[in-house]
Amino acid sequence: MEKLGIKAIWREFKAYIIIAIGLLSYCLGWDIFLIPNHMVGGGVTGISAILLYAFGIPVSISFFIINTVLLAIALKVLGKSFGFKTVFATVVVSLYFQFLPQYIPTDFIVEFATSNGKLVCAICGGALAGVGIGICFSVGGSTGGTDIVALIITKYRNVSPGRVILLIDIFIIASSLFLPAQSVSDAGGAAVEVTLGQRLATIMYGYILVGVCSFSIDFYMSGTNQSLQLFIFSKEYDRIADAITQNLGRGVTVFDGQGWYTKRENKVLLVVVHKQDLNFVYRFIKDVDPKAFVSVASVNGVYGEGFEEIKAGISRNKSKNA
Repeated sequence: MEKLGIKAIWREFKAYIIIAIGLLSYCLGWDIFLIPNHMVGGGVTGISAILLYAFGIPVSISFFIINTVLLAIALKVLGKSFGFKTVFATVVVSLYFQFLPQYIPTDFIVEFATSNGKLVCAICGGALAGVGIGICFSVGGSTGGTDIVALIITKYRNVSPGRVILLIDIFIIASSLFLPAQSVSDAGGAAVEVTLGQRLATIMYGYILVGVCSFSIDFYMSGTNQSLQLFIFSKEYDRIADAITQNLGRGVTVFDGQGWYTKRENKVLLVVVHKQDLNFVYRFIKDVDPKAFVSVASVNGVYGEGFEEIKAGISRNKSKNA
């Protein structure tokens, strides 16, 4: 029992470390590529960026205040565990936005980001931010803000979180057009009012940004959660099945089969595993029967024990009434 408690603590500690790394990637995308180019993105960070450009309110302050309000929703709907991780994310992101700019040289930002054009910055910043969000999602965390809304919806519906965030971000970015006139500094440091055309261009780059961000989230999540289906043909099927169930804890289904060329009866194993477990399965097969025949295919939508939960989108009360 004591070992299990230590493992649980260590697992939770690693989750917070991973979240901190994901948040660092997220904030670096904004601090290096997006904010220096006066770009508007989605989520609470996008709202905070608009407030920075229009009213000079620091991103760290507005981000913290808005997320504090939204956190109450996360605690009620998503549970206390998620709430603690969101509190952690809100504090860490606020600290990152407050202190990271002090340690990133201006010359580095100019040479690496702004001098390469807004399109490149929108793509690179969106990719960094999206991967950061994906890293947080993979351990049950969040960057806070509208990610909470996305996870609430995906809790009850089989909908891509990246797609939900994309739809929310479209409205946030479009709303920037109706805010008070923004101003930026020219090469000489003087304030210059942004024209309507420039603001429309900012919205266009914002849509490119959130598109890349959404794709990066789904790409990362599908890579870490991807499942594989294996058909294994071997005379030592029983030993291979025992090795998989005992060492990986995965179920194995045995089918009766017949080789049409040899006309011999045989057994076929069907196994579904996560992508990261594939090498272990290969090792078990090779140790037992190096001559085994194995077919591997990627599968989408694996639901049940050990994988994703089926989300019907119907509340229990409604199902009872029906």
